Amino acid sequence: MKKVLGIIPARYSSTRLPGKPLAMIGDKPMIQHVYENSKKALETVYVATDDQRIVDAVLSFGGKVVKTAAYHRSGTERCAEAAVLITQLEKTDFDIVINIQGDEPFFHTEQLDDVKKCFDSPDVEIATLVTEIKDSRQLFDKNEAKVVMDRQGNAIYFSRSPIPFLRNEPKEHWVRSHTFYAHMGIYAFRHDILHALVKLPPSPLETAESLEQLRWIENGYKIKCGITDIEETVCIDTPEDLERANALYEKLKNSNLT
Repeated sequence: MKKVLGIIPARYSSTRLPGKPLAMIGDKPMIQHVYENSKKALETVYVATDDQRIVDAVLSFGGKVVKTAAYHRSGTERCAEAAVLITQLEKTDFDIVINIQGDEPFFHTEQLDDVKKCFDSPDVEIATLVTEIKDSRQLFDKNEAKVVMDRQGNAIYFSRSPIPFLRNEPKEHWVRSHTFYAHMGIYAFRHDILHALVKLPPSPLETAESLEQLRWIENGYKIKCGITDIEETVCIDTPEDLERANALYEKLKNSNLT
C-alpha cells in the first residue's frame, strides 16, 4: 500500500485577508477546520508554514506542523521543503504527497480519496481533480481555471479562458453545447516528481496565464485528471468570503443538531 502524506501550506500574509489561516470560522481558526477535515481521510497530515503564529495555533489544537522558509513562491515549493522535513520527523518514506488547499475549510474528504485513486496506475506522476462546469458564469470567470484532457484523462492544457473555443456556437449556448471542465485546486505528486518540479524555472505559458501547472506540462510532465461530481466549496479570499463561510458553518452545525 502506498504511503500518503497530506500537507497544508499556510501563509500568514494575504493581500485581501491578512492572517487568513487564523481567521475564525465559528469557534475554530480556519486552519483547524482544514486540518481536522483532512485527518478524516489521511493518517499523516501536517501544516507547513513560515509564521510562528500559525505554528502556535496548530500546536494548540493538537495538530502537526513544520516551519518552512519564507522565500517560497508557491504552495508547491513549500510542500517540497516540508516533505523533506516530515520524512525525517516521521522516519518514513512517503510515496505520494497531497497539497491540500488551506483556504477551503469545508472541502469534501472524498476529494482526497479520489485524487489518491489516480495513483492506482503506476505511471501517474501528478494528479488533480476536475469537475464539469454547469453554468456560464463559471465558464467565463477568469478566476476559474479550465482544463481540456486527452482520451487517457491527462491534461492537455489549463486556461483562464473557456477552452475549447466553440467556433460555430454563440457564447450563451456554449455550456449546453459541450462538456467543459473546471480545475479543482487539489494536487497530488509522486514524491520524487514533486522535488523535480520545484527545480524547474517559470515557463512562458505559466507566466502568460499565471497558472503554475502549465510549467509542468511545458516540461513534459503528465497531469492525470480525476473527474469528480463533487461541487467546489467555499474558497476564502476576502472578508466577504469569510462572512459567507461563517454563515455556512452555522447552517451546517444547526443541521447536524436536528
